[in-house]
Amino acid sequence: MMKAVRQIVRANDLQSKALARASGLTAPQLVVLTGVAELGEVTTNALSDYADLSPATVVMILENLEGRAIVERYRSTTDRRVVYTRLTPKGREMVAATPGLFGPEFSSRFAALPRDRRRAIMEGLTEAARLMGRD
Repeated sequence: MMKAVRQIVRANDLQSKALARASGLTAPQLVVLTGVAELGEVTTNALSDYADLSPATVVMILENLEGRAIVERYRSTTDRRVVYTRLTPKGREMVAATPGLFGPEFSSRFAALPRDRRRAIMEGLTEAARLMGRD
């Protein structure tokens, strides 16, 4: 089992480096950016839940992305305490051009698996994460 986990960690590390070279984004930044793309105009707490990151980490990532004009944040007109985030045109271009978090090879291979096999893999990974202490 340790060998399989090490192989996954190593592959993830290599893919993260390739992602950074290709897009200038870290894996957590891509996860948050994908969340904004999928959820639309979204709050920090919703992104935190989506990305499984702390709200403070999401805020830090959003500040970086906003500084690069990839996202923009604005306050709600009805409740000034609420801050929403949305993609800028540059952000939409980046989402469209950036390869997936696991790379195109994994994505196509995983998609080619039968549905039941994909579900079994997801269940196994979810259970392994739970056993390692991730809820």
